Amino acid sequence: MTPPSALETARRVRVGEVPAHRPLEEALARAREADSGSRPIHAFLSLSDPDRAQEAGVSQDDGRGSFPLAGVPVAVKDNLCTLDLPTTCASRFLEGYRSPYEATVVRRLRAAGGRVGGKTNLDEFGMGSSTENSAFGPTRNPRDPSRVPGGSSGGSAAAVAAGIAPCALGSDTGGSVRQPAALCGVVGVKPTYGRVSRYGLVAFASSLDQVGTFGASVADAALLLEAISGHDPRDSTSARLPAPDLVGHLEDGVAGKVVGIPDEYVPDTLDPEIRARIDEASRHLAAAGARIRRVSLPHTRYAVPTYYVLATAEASSNLARYDGVRFGVRAPEARATQEVYEASRSRGFGPEVVRRIILGTFGLSAGYHDQYYGRAQRVRALIARDFRRVWADGVDFLLTPTSPTPAFPLGERSDDPVSMYLSDIFTVTANLAGIPAVSVPAGSTHGLPCGAQLLSPAWHEAPLLAAARTLERSLGGEQ
Repeated sequence: MTPPSALETARRVRVGEVPAHRPLEEALARAREADSGSRPIHAFLSLSDPDRAQEAGVSQDDGRGSFPLAGVPVAVKDNLCTLDLPTTCASRFLEGYRSPYEATVVRRLRAAGGRVGGKTNLDEFGMGSSTENSAFGPTRNPRDPSRVPGGSSGGSAAAVAAGIAPCALGSDTGGSVRQPAALCGVVGVKPTYGRVSRYGLVAFASSLDQVGTFGASVADAALLLEAISGHDPRDSTSARLPAPDLVGHLEDGVAGKVVGIPDEYVPDTLDPEIRARIDEASRHLAAAGARIRRVSLPHTRYAVPTYYVLATAEASSNLARYDGVRFGVRAPEARATQEVYEASRSRGFGPEVVRRIILGTFGLSAGYHDQYYGRAQRVRALIARDFRRVWADGVDFLLTPTSPTPAFPLGERSDDPVSMYLSDIFTVTANLAGIPAVSVPAGSTHGLPCGAQLLSPAWHEAPLLAAARTLERSLGGEQ
């Protein structure tokens, strides 16, 4: 039986149909069952203790009242700090690490009545597109366990796709919420940069990272995003804006809206089945009253190299704090300071993290800074300008594929990092421009889930999710 939605779960708890602790207990039982077979999903790195989960965060007598997430179990990506569970970032460097503070988004979901179900698997420090770079083993796609769930938030996507939790938190640096959502057949939302606090999110690339939400439906993803949004004085990049009303505007529709389809996102080389799904999505939006227009974002072709120059440079800087001295793994045989650094970092970081640190350090090094990092920043500005020009021309949303391929087999791209990086070709632009985007299930390609991506101007999450809801309903999704 399909578990109830987050909205329905919260309603049942608020009116007293079920006790507030029961949805979490049922979710934990589903998580254990998902890992009991010969091919475990391995969505979680740690599971909550029901008693401690009830005690953690804001006190809630029975979860009733006005709590929008009353009793809802939420899976949390393991790069978001929690007090009651380890925060490992799927890295040996932080194995068993307990944070002394909690991420703002976790505190807010608890304050809204939600319960942390567990910490989900990811590519180490969020660096990957398949959740195969976890130091604790890969996550499998619940739709086909021989394939990847996408990444880096693959554990959160898998937890929702497997019906363990109705919604989940992830982080999106270059598509790490939307791409796994597409590959697992669920909804994934990346909000505007600054809409959601990054306090307590372990940094990968600070100018690109943003906490996002997964849901079995647009409504569930919107409900969670609404609960965690809003200004946070602890985060200097947090916008001084109140949390938007997202759930209340889900039925606003798209009548009279203009939907642009960028030529650069539907090239001749695009998989014909994925193109067919996007064409179908555009027809449904048109039938709902939207006007479809072809547009161009000419600097899109530079997006992937721009992203990987900037992201690796920022990762190199952010991960310098992991030195074996203050926290995390420390090589016991090292004696001198330099030996501690070298041995601890060599032992603690996996190969993909090392690759990105080396790339980023090179891009920031003397003599190459302006050639690589400086140039990438200038191209980033051009990519953002392309979006502003399209919005100024009257376009309300953009419709694109989320991923150029469906879920690929485990191990297929492990030795081909360039092929892996190209998984993000349709998603990185939203992070570079700081705009919101959502991936909605759009049927299947080659028998596997396919996602359609909608993008909108900054701070337009409410109309964006209303458009996503329209598309979800017309494509036969959540009613």
